[in-house]
Amino acid sequence: MKQLYDQLSFNIAKTTTKKYSTSFSLGIATLAKELRAPIYAIYGFVRVADEIVDSFHGYDKENLMLQMRRDTIQAISQRISINPILHAFQETYHKYQIPWELVDTFLKSMEMDLEDIEYDSEKYKQYILGSAEVVGLMCLKVFVYGDESEYRKLKPYAMMLGSAFQKINFLRDLKDDYQILGRTYFPNVEMSDFNTETKRALEKEVEAEFEEALEGIKLLPKSSRLGVYLAYTYYRSLLNKIKRTPPQTIVHQRVRINNGKKFSLMMRSYVKVKMAML
Repeated sequence: MKQLYDQLSFNIAKTTTKKYSTSFSLGIATLAKELRAPIYAIYGFVRVADEIVDSFHGYDKENLMLQMRRDTIQAISQRISINPILHAFQETYHKYQIPWELVDTFLKSMEMDLEDIEYDSEKYKQYILGSAEVVGLMCLKVFVYGDESEYRKLKPYAMMLGSAFQKINFLRDLKDDYQILGRTYFPNVEMSDFNTETKRALEKEVEAEFEEALEGIKLLPKSSRLGVYLAYTYYRSLLNKIKRTPPQTIVHQRVRINNGKKFSLMMRSYVKVKMAML
């Protein structure tokens, strides 16, 4: 029965999410039950593409990304895939009417990571749009159950939140991106001279995006508000830790939030949303 294969596919996406991200797994667990599987599917799809460009060293990454693009198009057009992650994703894509433009833009940003690019302001914005903002928009399609009017209303906030998340990821992952992968996403920033002034400017940029994004979180349906707010509080906590960390430490050491702190944030977020304090 295909229903059994559907279930298996979504379970694999769920396992993928839990294996790679404790924080997102906690956030998804607080969503309404019917929203969890499609968000797992989106995360699984995004995670696999990200792993190709970030982790599959010694393999033909360019060919693997080309294959993923082809397989994604085929899965969507045929409404089935023998790749369980892509099968779960295409089911979500069709059910929630995710525009192809979002998927295509995401894949293009992953393909950018295959090249040695010197990021200027335009390429920096292009990468953030594809790697983070459109992922937020895919999730938003699920959160509003495909409602186009609600989607358009909340779209700017979702993009702002995705942008803030990605910029924090850049700061958190400076060590691996710069020292291992040889990437520098921030335009006009020299990593060998990454200083307090530069770091503070980036932090202020993220803080401004967070303030605007929070207004959109308040407008989300109750079925998704807690989960998104939990992700927001986790990244705010990560930003606060980054702010307390010297610039050169960030360049040489990944900033982390331990699991105990993550669970504490989840409980505080739960109380705040349930008590209508958000």
